[in-house]
Amino acid sequence: MPLDTDQAALESFVAKWRERWPEWSVMEVFVPAAQRPVALAWAALLQELTDAAWRGEDARPGEAKLAWWQEELHGWSLGRRRHPLGIALQKRPAPWDALAVALPGLAASRERPRDMAEAYDRLAAFSAVVVEVERALLPAAPSMAEAERDAVSATLLQSRCMMPGDAHVPMAVFARAGEGDPVAIWRQQLRQRWPAQAPASLPRRLWARLARARLRQADPARPLRPWAAVLLGWRAARRGPRN
Repeated sequence: MPLDTDQAALESFVAKWRERWPEWSVMEVFVPAAQRPVALAWAALLQELTDAAWRGEDARPGEAKLAWWQEELHGWSLGRRRHPLGIALQKRPAPWDALAVALPGLAASRERPRDMAEAYDRLAAFSAVVVEVERALLPAAPSMAEAERDAVSATLLQSRCMMPGDAHVPMAVFARAGEGDPVAIWRQQLRQRWPAQAPASLPRRLWARLARARLRQADPARPLRPWAAVLLGWRAARRGPRN
């Protein structure tokens, strides 16, 4: 594929992510310019993987796509790439093999969990690898691996709330169905359970704060107003991972 065509394809995947998270156009100013292309490509890759794992009523197309991604990520570790996101990511010394190995666990998280603990447990292995990849791609101060992992899992659980249906809502929440809308109850529980320690990496810290802010809305897929996104980004950049 010609380089200009490949670059255009890369930008199209990034644009898909930006369409879902338009707040980033004002929040990314807080990220060092050199990190922005890598952060965007990585966010777009995670969106591709989670969409494959969770979207649609039939799991089989997504399973096939994740199997393709397993092969692709193994190829990245060997210096090969086919997907245009690899333009920005493949040459980075990240644990791509480990990410490939973690994809079946991400696929298994499609099943409805029993409760909050199981929702986090099912994502724990995948989120731990995400942390390792981000440490390679987006250097930051040392931090507790478990806290970083939970922050990733929280943002992933929020992103699933943006998808149609209620397959992500735990069975335990439906047991309380008489108390209101199970989907709304689950979003409230996610907000209450949100990890106390913010991530060390600034891009991940911004994504986590944005995800939590979206959960406060009646529709978590609705973008924040630009002024709110700017304030959110400023606070995350100013206060750092301890707040």
